Amino acid sequence: MGSPQGRIPELRKDSVTNRWVIFSPARAKRPSDFKSKSPTTTQTQQQQDCPFCLGHEHQCAPEIFRVPPSSGPHWKIRVIENLYPALSRTLADPSAQYPILNPNPNPNPNPNPNPGSGVKVLGGFGFHDVVIETPVHSVQLSDLSPQEVGEVLLAYKKRIEQLSTHDSIKFVQVFKNHGASAGASMSHSHSQIIALPVVPANVSARLDSMNGFFHETGKCSICEVGVEDLLIDESTHFFAIVPFAATFPFEIWIIPRHHSSHFHELDGAKAVDLGGLLKLMLRKISLQLNNPPFNFMIHTSPLRVTNSELPYTHWFLQIIPQLTVVAGFEIGTGCHINPVFPEDAAKVLREVQNSE
Repeated sequence: MGSPQGRIPELRKDSVTNRWVIFSPARAKRPSDFKSKSPTTTQTQQQQDCPFCLGHEHQCAPEIFRVPPSSGPHWKIRVIENLYPALSRTLADPSAQYPILNPNPNPNPNPNPNPGSGVKVLGGFGFHDVVIETPVHSVQLSDLSPQEVGEVLLAYKKRIEQLSTHDSIKFVQVFKNHGASAGASMSHSHSQIIALPVVPANVSARLDSMNGFFHETGKCSICEVGVEDLLIDESTHFFAIVPFAATFPFEIWIIPRHHSSHFHELDGAKAVDLGGLLKLMLRKISLQLNNPPFNFMIHTSPLRVTNSELPYTHWFLQIIPQLTVVAGFEIGTGCHINPVFPEDAAKVLREVQNSE
């Protein structure tokens, strides 16, 4: 591979998000040298002070369910309410199948103050949950077996299915923040689920872009994602790539091989298959990039899409190692500058050897 400084910048447009990305290799060293300068440390919070550890359940917000379902002292996964939620579940729909605390029969106690002004206000209701992925403080998601990672994914699925019983909930976002600079306030391995009464703008924009691609080509933009030179690894039901117009260096998408609109359509066998590939990708970025902080997000469809929307809506999982800073240009334009060409990033990630 030649020196990145010898390549000219490119602008690439992502057919899924409809966003332009600038690839400017002169801003970076060799892709193989693009490592995190501040690796994530997972022991900043001691086990005796951690409410997520086994035996400290009483320090947490109320439990929603656990895996396996038991009232005993031992568990593998716990799904709990967030102690500091972004939204209030006390305002949610009391008629749903799964009970909530102190339901308010009015899900919108703060109507628009001036309907003619264009200002829109909703009561801040919704759900904000935490998925504790392991009872052991020192164990990270990538340390679990494919079967165990699959069980975490199935816990997401179960919670989404529960949340979907609330008519007011339109969209559910599953995400994981790993490392303080990636937004994690707790070092114990966990992920989060937020259920919203609206479809966020980024989700709507992605669906509009996918709809436009479908009307132009008659095909799903995710199904048509190219993998030549971008493929990192694959499994029976999924493949992992660096996207053609990756917004961030070493960004990874894990994509279902077969068209699927909703993550919660995942079954047990596919969950284990995805668990193995997700584990592998997290191990690769940890080994190659010096255990960087990262985020992953499951980009699924709104809970209630029409039959006409199903052919072009396709879920995928995105992993973003936190290696660069989003600055004024990116905030002002929505156009990111990526110092590593996707083909180079994919090559580096293909070559790194997993120690397990």
